[in-house]
Amino acid sequence: MALKHYLTSSFLLACLLAYSCQIFFFSPFSPDPLELPPVSSSFLLPPNNQLQGVIKLGEGFLKGPEAICVDKEGILYTATRDGWIKRLHRNGSWENWKMVKGRSLLGITITKEGDVVVCDTEEGLLKVGENVVSVLTSHVNGSRIRFADDVIAASDGSLYFSVASTKYELHNWYLDVLEAKPHGQLLKYDPSSGETSILLDDLCFANGVALSQDQHYLVVCETWKFRCLKYWLEGENKGQTEIFIDHLPGGPDNINLAPDGSFWIALLELTSEGLEFVHTSKASKKFLAAFPKLTKLVSGVHRKAMVVNVAADGNIAKKFDDSNGKVMSFVTTALEFENHLYLGSLNSDFIGKLPLKVA
Repeated sequence: MALKHYLTSSFLLACLLAYSCQIFFFSPFSPDPLELPPVSSSFLLPPNNQLQGVIKLGEGFLKGPEAICVDKEGILYTATRDGWIKRLHRNGSWENWKMVKGRSLLGITITKEGDVVVCDTEEGLLKVGENVVSVLTSHVNGSRIRFADDVIAASDGSLYFSVASTKYELHNWYLDVLEAKPHGQLLKYDPSSGETSILLDDLCFANGVALSQDQHYLVVCETWKFRCLKYWLEGENKGQTEIFIDHLPGGPDNINLAPDGSFWIALLELTSEGLEFVHTSKASKKFLAAFPKLTKLVSGVHRKAMVVNVAADGNIAKKFDDSNGKVMSFVTTALEFENHLYLGSLNSDFIGKLPLKVA
């Protein structure tokens, strides 16, 4: 009996040691320590909970509407977690417009021809028309596009889109934050040639993408760097990159151009208060990577919501929030249309609509 107990204990100990070696020595997860960027003192604004006053559009009809776009007729489109592209007509009626089989639809935009283009984190960049869904691009430089995140259409037909990570996928996106290594990209799809090219590499979870009002530059968000970069498309600085805004009070997700030339940026609470130390500890990160469900305890995205309006000079002009996630949390996009702000979220079954004149 004693021998059996000894053999059982030895076997369990050997399994534990093997598992520990797998986690700490042989895992493809290889984290670096990350000091979360300090928030600029000028951005430390008190909570206002304005987002708790949103009108709920499509409540119960939508599942995690992450991004929003509006066509020239004023019809609103969003892609949801159940594989649908749904749209809201001017008369207030919702429509299940197109089923796209993927369950991983994110950024969405409208081309000048009126087609919808959506990021599918499994398939790449998709074009969705009234009668057909087709893959525009799924590879760059011979490699599969793993995690297309956000997309914007230029007036010349070019599509600029971000790849959040070339290593991780949507279901384990937080591992990219924990690993703290730059796996993101900014890509360009040229419809005339059908070619996809890399504009920027080694980005820190490349997320939202927006064009300036004159389309002379792009702004791309780096989520776990708490900053946005400006990439010049025209002029003497063409091809060069500079910081547009940094030390934000949250990780920037999607970004959208406002009618006045400013930008609306949705910000994420990447880490729960009091758990910031996790990002400086390799051992803690490897433990979390071994038990991914625990990342929900560390991530703070479900605990609050915040959006900011940033002027073209990179200064914050307005901020709206839900400081305790009472009504909205994990807000991923903010789009201004006809004096209202439309808010998408991966944690909601509705789109929030906030009257800007009242706010």
